[in-house]
Amino acid sequence: MFPIGDDNDHAGIAFVTIGLIVANALAFLNEITRPEQALQAFIFAWGVVPREFAVGTDLPPLIPFPYWSTLVTSMFLHGGWGHLGGNMLFLWIFGDNIEHRLGHLRFLLFYFVCGFAASLAHILFNSGSNIPAVGASGAISGVLGGYLLMFPRNRVYVVTWGGVMAVPAVFMLGLWIVMQLISGVGSIAVTAKNAGGGVAYMAHVGGFVAGLILAPLFARGRQTAISRPRQYDRWS
Repeated sequence: MFPIGDDNDHAGIAFVTIGLIVANALAFLNEITRPEQALQAFIFAWGVVPREFAVGTDLPPLIPFPYWSTLVTSMFLHGGWGHLGGNMLFLWIFGDNIEHRLGHLRFLLFYFVCGFAASLAHILFNSGSNIPAVGASGAISGVLGGYLLMFPRNRVYVVTWGGVMAVPAVFMLGLWIVMQLISGVGSIAVTAKNAGGGVAYMAHVGGFVAGLILAPLFARGRQTAISRPRQYDRWS
């Protein structure tokens, strides 16, 4: 199932969601303008390298900031057009409702904290790895966790072999996290043998769990009741 939209129950512009998409796109353009060898060094320098956190120091190639600053920079780097496009699609579809519910500033903080939690989960399960992890997937997984908690009755529009259909968010996102958990268990089993890159499933799980836990805290003091979808459909 490939999501293309959801029920929106708010008015106004999701400035932070749009800003994050633009920032990720600009960062990716900065990546692809580099020669291949320079790009590889750039990713290793600014991505999250678990072993750096295990030994407590930056490893070559060095950066002019503390090694833990990569917790932020890695969230704006991507491994290709598909990686970027998939992440930004999910952020565009699910981010605006969360931003409306939490407010612009709280949503921005929520996004980054979920991203940090995702990276720490990846580091915990891959502490000896020298492979850099990059992407907004962990933070966006937190957005999905918050969305599942706050908007379980919303409809998510997905493309299937039979065409476009609407499915409950609780089904769509529940299926997604189950797949991440299953894949995460498998990835732990092969970590020692895997010398190449791949999907940081445990980062997805860590971000999602963080979203579930943090969403009620960030929503405190604001409207927290489940919103009722409008009587008409609107693409996100």
